Amino acid sequence: MDLREIDQFAKDIIFEAGKRIRDAFSYDIKVETKADANDLVTNIDRETELFFIDKIKAFNPNHKILGEEGMGEGIESLDGSVWIIDPIDGTMNFVKQHRHFMITIGFFVDGIGKLGYILDVMREDLFYAIEGEGAWYNDSPLRRLNPLPLEEAVIGINASWIAPNRRVNHEKMIELVHKVRGTRSYGSAAMEIAFVVSGKLDAYISMRLSPWDIGGGTIIAKEVGAIATNLKGEPSSLLAQDTFIIANPSIHQEILKNYIEEK
Repeated sequence: MDLREIDQFAKDIIFEAGKRIRDAFSYDIKVETKADANDLVTNIDRETELFFIDKIKAFNPNHKILGEEGMGEGIESLDGSVWIIDPIDGTMNFVKQHRHFMITIGFFVDGIGKLGYILDVMREDLFYAIEGEGAWYNDSPLRRLNPLPLEEAVIGINASWIAPNRRVNHEKMIELVHKVRGTRSYGSAAMEIAFVVSGKLDAYISMRLSPWDIGGGTIIAKEVGAIATNLKGEPSSLLAQDTFIIANPSIHQEILKNYIEEK
């Protein structure tokens, strides 16, 4: 398997998909809801996923594809060559703001992450990594993360986890918010992961993410020394929804041990 060839192919199609999405703003975008009123999907999400499926199957028909919109075949294992794709991560931002949404792709071989990509569609900024060879922001290498104390950290967290909820002890989360230097919420898991791997954030926490939200980002994380796990400190599932934290290694365990208490 020639990872260099697959890497170039992946970059070509992710940039082409980004242009197709930007061009879509010139015509009508049809918005629907999925699980609830805040879980949006558009015709562009589906068309973009189909674009990736067609391109990948033409490149190698034996490669399997797991995508958010379920336009490809369902998969039950990560055996073989598997692409995990979110055609638009941050659909609400896409619909409402026309910015702050990403395409994210992970390429896995027998469950091992080989290539990871996160594209900021409107800025045409690409974060990517090749297993064992490092990570890049466009053409600039991403450095391994420098340690820092939790008091100096800026973390990504959704405000709903600070309010009373059925998933996590919100009082502990409030303690964490008071402990750190600041918090942010961007509305796109892939964007927040990209910010952690590039040092713009120091941690990102979510109570429920799917494989396509994190697949590409976890590959980039490993190359810069960030730690990505579920909230039990175990590898997050790449076949089902799971909790998620990605953090600078100097604060990952401290957050899990002292501030995360699942119900």
